[in-house]
Amino acid sequence: MSQTDNFEDLRDLYQEVILDHGRKPRHAKRLETFDATAKGDNPMCGDRVQVWLKLDADSIGQVGFEARGCAISVASADLMAETVQGRATTDTRALFEAFRTMARTGACPDCAPALADPMERLAPLAGVHEYPSRVKCATLPWHALIAALDGAQEASSE
Repeated sequence: MSQTDNFEDLRDLYQEVILDHGRKPRHAKRLETFDATAKGDNPMCGDRVQVWLKLDADSIGQVGFEARGCAISVASADLMAETVQGRATTDTRALFEAFRTMARTGACPDCAPALADPMERLAPLAGVHEYPSRVKCATLPWHALIAALDGAQEASSE
């Protein structure tokens, strides 16, 4: 098997992960009780997301979301929720920056070693860098997450 075949197999697997999380998100629910929430809207493509957080001291205890939009934005919200649940808020902010870099460039060469495992979980979304108009789809849930942590009600996809 050639390196090209391996790359294509990995790309196919990543596409399957995105489609699976986009069709059957595991964390798509409004939390009954929450400490923070924020909405995000990308009017260019119609993606909308709302994130709810239940905080536990300095970490994220639970994450729920509702998302309407493309498979990329829904999958990103679901993978985000899965990845940040139980994570310290400071680590979550660093993870957001690393994810945003990966979504824009396809890699995160400056990522801290402590972020290797969560970034691996988010790797299926690295391919969005090849489609600049889809970067906002992937990062919108993350912007809503950070807005919620900051106490803002609305997020920008910028």
